[in-house]
Amino acid sequence: MVKVTVVGRVSDGLPLAQGLRYMNEEYGYLSCYRQQAEFILQEISRGALTASKMNIIVDHFCFNYLVEKGVVFIVLCESTYPRKLAFHYLQDIQKEFEKFDKTLIGKITRPYSFVKFDGIIANISRQYIDTRTQANLSKFNANRKQDLDVASEDIYNIVERKRNSETMRRVPGTPQPESTIWCSPRLELCPHR
Repeated sequence: MVKVTVVGRVSDGLPLAQGLRYMNEEYGYLSCYRQQAEFILQEISRGALTASKMNIIVDHFCFNYLVEKGVVFIVLCESTYPRKLAFHYLQDIQKEFEKFDKTLIGKITRPYSFVKFDGIIANISRQYIDTRTQANLSKFNANRKQDLDVASEDIYNIVERKRNSETMRRVPGTPQPESTIWCSPRLELCPHR
């Protein structure tokens, strides 16, 4: 089942829209997954995740994302949800997104302020709730021989790489002297004659 959907810009990592905004306690746990979706969006934006399609495993869920024309479409599903159906969902979201004016999308400056698209995401996600509906079964069985070529990774590996890259940036590199002769302590102690 589709749980969280986030649509964002690749150029600056700005989240533009999301699916349903869960307010009750039953879905309160999804806010931490939305934050992880934002983290994935930032990683794609900074170039750490370069695949145009990817499956990222986290706990008993998985994120699937699709990058098309400078926009990232991310969905969180239960790990048992068929991957092929999740990518059909993302493609449907992407097709609807393409109907909007690109200049309007470029002018958005605040996170999640493209609320017009939230309703569209909600309508599409309702179609993908039950994997056994006739429409979903036909999508799942269409091109059965054609497997999805999607990279897969664990979220913890991505977080670890991010930590390592930040650590490397914080450690000031001590410049290596070009010549050991000119940087000799004896040379510095010699009085000028």
